[in-house]
Amino acid sequence: MSALTVGHDPEQSRHELVRFWEEMEWPEGSKVEIIEGIITVSPAPAARHNVIAARIQRRLYSVIPEDWEIFQTLAIAVPSRLGMLIPDLVVAPLSECAEADTHIPAALAELVVEVTSKSHARHDRISKPAAYAAAGIPLYLLVDRWAPDGPTVTLYGEPRGDVYRPLTTAKFGEPVKLPAPFGRVLDSGDFPVD
Repeated sequence: MSALTVGHDPEQSRHELVRFWEEMEWPEGSKVEIIEGIITVSPAPAARHNVIAARIQRRLYSVIPEDWEIFQTLAIAVPSRLGMLIPDLVVAPLSECAEADTHIPAALAELVVEVTSKSHARHDRISKPAAYAAAGIPLYLLVDRWAPDGPTVTLYGEPRGDVYRPLTTAKFGEPVKLPAPFGRVLDSGDFPVD
């Protein structure tokens, strides 16, 4: 099943769009995001997608500070890009997120992780990194199961405007080193391949 988009009236304010996103009854289990001002409804990720996210999450827990948390379904707001995005993983200070109702400002995130889905790969490669960089999120990890030359893991950093610099790109099976404050090498050798 592929993603569905819901049209947005350009005359509608960002506030009205977010309120619609918050109040609408969306299909249970779906992932609903606002990407560049368009509401996108995607089916729940496949099992292999979730396995990759879970393995990354498990490895990150051993290196994050006690007052940080790893969230799987936390929406982050990027008003400058008309975005309400739900990365596969968000690493952020718990104290900043504990009181959040539906979302947090994206600038609170220290790291976001996206695992591509076949129908959503363009967003994870283009739209979302531009939004994450514009919000000043220090690190973006893209696990691209559907990359044209085979599955890859790319770590982006040093955001400027809406652009990241690629820090490392590795094929599945090769290690990816996360810099401080994580200081961890991620082994992608056990990521399932479709």
